[in-house]
Amino acid sequence: MTTNNWPTGQWTTNLFDCWDDSSLCVKTCFCPCVTIGEVVEILDQGTTSKGHACLLAYAMGTIQCGWIYGRRYRRKLREIFKLPEAPYSDTLISCCCCVCGICQEYRELKNRGA
Repeated sequence: MTTNNWPTGQWTTNLFDCWDDSSLCVKTCFCPCVTIGEVVEILDQGTTSKGHACLLAYAMGTIQCGWIYGRRYRRKLREIFKLPEAPYSDTLISCCCCVCGICQEYRELKNRGA
């Protein structure tokens, strides 16, 4: 993964900048598992397919455990780019602001050239 000269330890967008990319926001709002699948495929460098990750996220969401899967990959993204767990914890974002969090993760990967 390349970094496109973005500063280490700093998010490139804010959590609530969802509408910066309105098509991503709408897609994630109606089909969050699709965007999660894309994020997972990038973070796992292709070892987990987008389709497999999407199905797993959907299945976990049906039993109200999708936040666990989302939190795992948000933490992985933060570790790769040394990002702060801010403005809220990974758990809180994955539970309560999942669409905004997923959009932020996707934008972060896109901005950093992944």
